[in-house]
Amino acid sequence: MPRFFVAETVQDRVTLEGQDALHLARSLRVKPGELITVCDSAGTDHICSVESISDSSVTAVVTESRPSTSETPHPVTLYVALSKGDKLESVIQKGVEMGAAAFVPVLTARCISRPDAKSMAKKIDRWNKIVRAAAEQSGRGIIPVVEDVMDFKAAACRMAGESLPILFYENATIPLGRALQNIGGSVALMTGPEGGFDPAEVDYAKEQGIHICSRGPRILRCETAPLAALAVVTAVMEIL
Repeated sequence: MPRFFVAETVQDRVTLEGQDALHLARSLRVKPGELITVCDSAGTDHICSVESISDSSVTAVVTESRPSTSETPHPVTLYVALSKGDKLESVIQKGVEMGAAAFVPVLTARCISRPDAKSMAKKIDRWNKIVRAAAEQSGRGIIPVVEDVMDFKAAACRMAGESLPILFYENATIPLGRALQNIGGSVALMTGPEGGFDPAEVDYAKEQGIHICSRGPRILRCETAPLAALAVVTAVMEIL
């Protein structure tokens, strides 16, 4: 069933305009009477019957409203070091599909990619568009957000306020499973850039009370590590 997000509160009827309407009319060729799902971006799904449709506007009548069942029991924020090329773009898209609630790009000591403010703003705008499309495709109940870039210390201080903050380090000896034994509340996961974290950064994270964990004996690429960690954490919350 086609899925769309709206910013306003949904009541008896909902109207979709712009690209959403065009997509329904031209690409999906939806007809009056067919069902679509409209999400209010706050975790409620509204099953709607299309009433009228044109290239510029689609009106639908709400037939059923129910809580979304696609969100993780506890929100997970990915703090991901900036990387070269479009690696982070893929992490964000797949991370949305896997249940991440938010993404924070982090500028660490060994980041090779260091875009200026204008370039960074364009990247974040593009990433948030990718997030919306991925959220619709994967049936999410919210639209995750890509936040502004943060330097390492600011990011570490912020994630330390989460219920379970974890930084992944290739020299760590504590397995991730141990940190997840008492999972509950919000989770924050941080992964490094191509060159890994500087030891001074790891020491600073420890001082903030962040768990320094290993994901396993293999060294993962910077675009693989956050998704592998997210997969484990969501499995623990949702499956195990």
